[in-house]
Amino acid sequence: QVQLVESGGALVQAGGSLRISCAASGSTFSNYAAGWFRQAPGKERRFVSIISRSGGSTDYADSVKGRFTISRDNAKNTMYLQMNSLKPEDTGVYYCAADDSYFKILAGRVRYWGQGTQVTVSS
Repeated sequence: QVQLVESGGALVQAGGSLRISCAASGSTFSNYAAGWFRQAPGKERRFVSIISRSGGSTDYADSVKGRFTISRDNAKNTMYLQMNSLKPEDTGVYYCAADDSYFKILAGRVRYWGQGTQVTVSS
């Protein structure tokens, strides 16, 4: 099993930047594909980005392409999401996700979830 803890959420102004992190423990992080989802108030949790075990493959939701960058440091058991040009519609709780299957994450069928970190973008 792997435990995931997000950090770095904050209140930022529109157009600003923020980097959130996901620290993994309990198992070798490089054994898992990982990703980020977010849940806006009153809405379902939705896919944001994914990264393969080695970090060599990434993908993004259309709404964040060109603005967000996912990365990971397996030596530190940590994944990051760099968010630039933030918009009010990026507001939500951001969840870290991990699974041994890249495609299960894309499908939202994630085995391991973090507790979430709040990102609020003011207009």
